[in-house]
Amino acid sequence: MIEVKNLIRTFNSGDRTIKPVNDVSFALEQGTLASIVGKSGSGKSTLLSLLGALDKPTSGDVLVNGVSLAGMPDAKLTEYRRRDIGFVFQQFNLIPNLSAVDNVMLPMEFAGMRKAARLQRAKELLEQVQLDPSKHERRINRLSGGEQQRVAIARALANEPKLILADEPTGNLDEQTGDHIIELLSSLSRDHNTTILVVTHDRALANKTDRRFRLQQGKLTEEPVRGRAAVAASA
Repeated sequence: MIEVKNLIRTFNSGDRTIKPVNDVSFALEQGTLASIVGKSGSGKSTLLSLLGALDKPTSGDVLVNGVSLAGMPDAKLTEYRRRDIGFVFQQFNLIPNLSAVDNVMLPMEFAGMRKAARLQRAKELLEQVQLDPSKHERRINRLSGGEQQRVAIARALANEPKLILADEPTGNLDEQTGDHIIELLSSLSRDHNTTILVVTHDRALANKTDRRFRLQQGKLTEEPVRGRAAVAASA
């Protein structure tokens, strides 16, 4: 379970104080697929950075299965990011001159997993995200955008994280490919019991999640949503 309690992040800009995240609180049960919508500059990426321990809040706390991140030493935060968090970015952030399977293996190498075990798991994950087996050994720069995003999702799952944070995962993809990616994230959250939080501008995409939040002027509110169960039932 992910719990966010009274999270605040402030920045100073000249004589002004900016609060992109202003007293945000919410909780997500394990296995939930949730989304955050909002205008550019509304603080969505700042909030993801706080949840992923890439940034520290001015005040407030994030708890993962009851473990508080507030005051956690940097070494422990690094361990938390490696062990408990998977990141999926709009720009994919893959290493272009490495193969798909090598990119997926990297987080496991950093975690100390043996080569044979990480190779087997990387191939299994690429199969789960439905990347054509003939492309597992292909360099990233020879894959399409949709294929690269599948590799990025497989990499995010490498160390069996409790939480995946996806920042505009369909932003650089065409509509059809974007639909495939959100369907993939939905099935993975169920199959792996992984909590997935997606930041998106795409309202149709957000409507396919279990819960939808809106971040506006630093404040987070929850909005009604059909949810993936209703979407599946009407398909």
